[in-house]
Amino acid sequence: MGMSHSTGGVAVTPSDTAAHAAQCRLCDAPLSRTFVDLGMSPLCESFVRPEKLNAMEPFYPLRVWICDRCLLVQLEEYVPPEEIFDDYAYFSSYSDSWVAHAERYCEAMIERFGIGRESQVLELASNDGYLLQHFVARGIPVLGVEPAANVAAAAVDRGVPTRVAFFGRAEAAIMAGEGVHADLVIANNVFAHVPDITDFAGGISALLADDGVATLEFPHLIRLIDGVQYDTIYHEHFSYLTLLTAERALAEGGLAAFDVEELPTHGGSLRVYAGHPGRREPTAALRDLRARERADGYSSVEGYSGFGPSVEASKRSLLRFLIEARTRGKSVAGYGAPGKGNTLLNYCGVREDLLEYIVDRNPYKHGLFTPGTHIPIHPPERLAETRPDYILILPWNLATEIIDQLAPAREWGARFVVPIPEATIIS
Repeated sequence: MGMSHSTGGVAVTPSDTAAHAAQCRLCDAPLSRTFVDLGMSPLCESFVRPEKLNAMEPFYPLRVWICDRCLLVQLEEYVPPEEIFDDYAYFSSYSDSWVAHAERYCEAMIERFGIGRESQVLELASNDGYLLQHFVARGIPVLGVEPAANVAAAAVDRGVPTRVAFFGRAEAAIMAGEGVHADLVIANNVFAHVPDITDFAGGISALLADDGVATLEFPHLIRLIDGVQYDTIYHEHFSYLTLLTAERALAEGGLAAFDVEELPTHGGSLRVYAGHPGRREPTAALRDLRARERADGYSSVEGYSGFGPSVEASKRSLLRFLIEARTRGKSVAGYGAPGKGNTLLNYCGVREDLLEYIVDRNPYKHGLFTPGTHIPIHPPERLAETRPDYILILPWNLATEIIDQLAPAREWGARFVVPIPEATIIS
């Protein structure tokens, strides 16, 4: 029943220490109830250059609130998105499985909704063109909107037309004036990353053709709770959504959900299908998930209690493994430097004494250091050079793909470890 099987106290507690009254980003109610508090952390993609290692780094609270009125789980906005996404280090194309996921999506949309050469496909937060390239290859007109100029440039090089902008009602009005209207709007892993989600939903509504379809993918809060996936909490990720709260946010922007799929991506995500109200009947899948969320207690604030103690137990499990491995003289290296890894490393206080270095396939990160914890990041070849006893997989949601890539490490006896929900050695 939700997380109400709390142990060691209830995590969802009214706060009596809030120095200021935070407001809900969906319904404007004052926020006073803590869902989980992960302490202070730097921005998760703010990797540190060597010459800046002695400079001061900004840390911000990772206290997650839950709204008593509308039940949206959320972070406050400490840093404007312009500061976060101006020069961004995340390029989707470095994950083979994510690119394959995008291609399957493209084929499914063409088949289900008849998307073709006469259609217009619009993607919001289109990153480096990893998804739209599949529509381009089929001769379907596309347009990407991406706030990070360095990432958008990579998309343009790939033949994906991309405008550099933050999306909302104001940008949608400009685009509508230029004749943009979309038969399919794609918003993957962005709905939870915008400070004003009703403004974002309203922008989609303004550009969507009468019978157009919008699909939004975002991590499912229920999977986050069930899997103790606290590392998917970071400052760039403002809202943590159930189907029930996502539907409310879409409705505020003038959209109605009509279908939902439960996906394995990012530890468990939802793909919500929405359009203009009254155009399509809700599917059985949508009605079923709504009913399950209610039955599991997620339509009341009490259903969210107990997450904090689970997170603390997960942290102790990881530290126990790392301390025991190092005490036995074993070496531990990390694989992957995703944003989520930085939440985990900072919350758990893991530094070079416990994790000697991290490797990553993205050359943009080589030679940099993790924010806050200052662990060096190297190319993957470093593993074969140093032959660590254990490899800690920080993007644990891609563990299967990564273990396949690192098959040669088994030759020197390396063992793979995932940190979530508790430190586990993959045999």
